[in-house]
Amino acid sequence: MPALEKSGLLDKINGLGEQAASGTGIEIVEIQLRGAGKARLLRVFIDKPQGVTHGDCEIISERLGALIDADENVLQEGYTLEVSSPGVERQLSKPRDFERVVGQKIRLGLRQPIDGQQRFEGKLTGFAGDTLEVEVAPEQILRIPREQIQKANLKFEW
Repeated sequence: MPALEKSGLLDKINGLGEQAASGTGIEIVEIQLRGAGKARLLRVFIDKPQGVTHGDCEIISERLGALIDADENVLQEGYTLEVSSPGVERQLSKPRDFERVVGQKIRLGLRQPIDGQQRFEGKLTGFAGDTLEVEVAPEQILRIPREQIQKANLKFEW
């Protein structure tokens, strides 16, 4: 499937995902579409402030599956739907991802080094205007533009 066509399909599925989550307090974090034909796999990652339960996954699976099946312009050849939590060390990419985890520890990989270093861990102390403020050492705050981030994850602490 051409990238542009897949992008349009993902946009359509994202819209259906938002519709499925409406009124539940559940957020659609990411949607992935893998494979082709009847071997197509649709992965949907969901989250909510109190954490994701099996019931939450079931609700979104039932609602989204019904919406996809009812729309003959989406995944006509069949698919397998998986709904789950993004995990404790979830990837961060959207502004709302960073806003949600202010005050928590994150791990970053940068596109360009800062002081010769491309990987950092620290507490996200602020996020505003698409700039992260990360405390990498006591009283040492780095201000990093989001477009400079190659990869970011929440860092789970025991």
